[in-house]
Amino acid sequence: MGTGGPRRGEGPPDGGWGWAVLGACFVVTGFAYGFPKAVSVFFRALMRDFGAGYSEAAWVSSIMLAMLYGTGPVSSVLVARFGCRPVMLEGGLLASAGMVLASFARRLLELYLTAGVLTGLGLALNFQPSLIMLGRYFDRRRPLANGLAAAGSPVFLAALSPLGQQLLERFGWRGGFLLLGGLLLHCCACGALMRPPGPGPRRGGSARGARAEAARQGLSPSAAPAGPARRRLLDVAVCADRAFAVYAVTKFLMALGLFVPAILLVNYAKDAGVPDADAAFLLSIVGFVDIVARPACGALAGLARLRPHVADLFSLALLANGLTDLSSARARSYGALVAFCVAFGLSYGMVGALQFEVLMAAVGAPRFPSALGLVLLIEAVAVLIGPPSAGHLVDALKSYEVIFYLAGSEVVLAGLFMAVATNCCLRRAQDAPPRPGTEGGASDSEAAEAEGDSEPLPTPEPSVPEALELLSPGAGPSAPEVEAEPGLDPESV
Repeated sequence: MGTGGPRRGEGPPDGGWGWAVLGACFVVTGFAYGFPKAVSVFFRALMRDFGAGYSEAAWVSSIMLAMLYGTGPVSSVLVARFGCRPVMLEGGLLASAGMVLASFARRLLELYLTAGVLTGLGLALNFQPSLIMLGRYFDRRRPLANGLAAAGSPVFLAALSPLGQQLLERFGWRGGFLLLGGLLLHCCACGALMRPPGPGPRRGGSARGARAEAARQGLSPSAAPAGPARRRLLDVAVCADRAFAVYAVTKFLMALGLFVPAILLVNYAKDAGVPDADAAFLLSIVGFVDIVARPACGALAGLARLRPHVADLFSLALLANGLTDLSSARARSYGALVAFCVAFGLSYGMVGALQFEVLMAAVGAPRFPSALGLVLLIEAVAVLIGPPSAGHLVDALKSYEVIFYLAGSEVVLAGLFMAVATNCCLRRAQDAPPRPGTEGGASDSEAAEAEGDSEPLPTPEPSVPEALELLSPGAGPSAPEVEAEPGLDPESV
């Protein structure tokens, strides 16, 4: 991805109505990540009323998170078919309806289906389209925009947990669920703000403009959609992209251990003899540091010298987070735990600010919706494996030390894999001479943008398969569309 801003009249506006979209994305991200955790304040009341254990009550949040991550491909298909705004409006209604219906539940199964499935699906249908629309409005300032949007997670977590406690004390868990359902209707207001950007190369209807945009994003010109007949609802071909494969493996390894320390932190502190109030305050420390770290890291990643190395920054953030877990596995004093929370919140915020920026830079904006849906599905599998396995190990070993070592090792492995694969595989492939028929990844996208800003290159003749592809129905209105776009070299894309 290039470091310069878009030329006048081309690409995302990098401002304007995009700031309203950013504000909506901030709110939606806060609900998506903060709401499943904030619901945990109602668990004791649910256990008392339904005669259930903690693990049974905790399945409400687990199902909600599984729906948030696991329905990524469904969101991608719906966005491709209907657009971001209608999908988000429907998602807001589903999320609200789930909590309202949950307030009338008489069995745990009904809670699982309403608060878990319906609300989780509604949050998923808001979260993914908001990120897609954010990428359409920001390019040069996209790292900063992603960092500011990601800051919604710790802000809402810090606000929703005390709010849920107050609602529980005044109205009980049924009244609390009913009022939280009304609060989730704000997602509909956020969806109404998702106005598509004005006409431009990203939304042009001609085959020539589509191929030019595809070249700027590192795609083969023959792979660019030229009309409705060639539009894909879910581009699974992105899985063959090496940059996407590296990112997907990294995210799977990261999700196995990234969330475990935060989930076990309070109980770990209590086991070390820390008073309950002080132990609960440790999560607040993580949240406060996280709030500052996300926008700061986004602004740092947007600097011209660092923008091309955003994958390296992501690797460093993962390494810092994993090493923090490893070095704090034996922390027993309250001062050591506070130091761990500061370091963990800083590295955790860096990871949260960079994760989607790295994906968008790796696959390009046209394939980002499909790539995001597939990555969230992969992450759902890891989330369902990592934290539950850690809980079983704690019950079996009666010790948190091994869990911190295991979680830290998984995150460190993710950072090392990302760094080695990016520098030894992807960039080595970038330095190699281009071969016909090779599709570019993130580095090819940078080259294509650089070529678009330079003098036009000699236009090669298209190969026979490319000519047949361009002559197929829907590829273009006339024969001249077969010729390559001036200034774009398909062999270098």
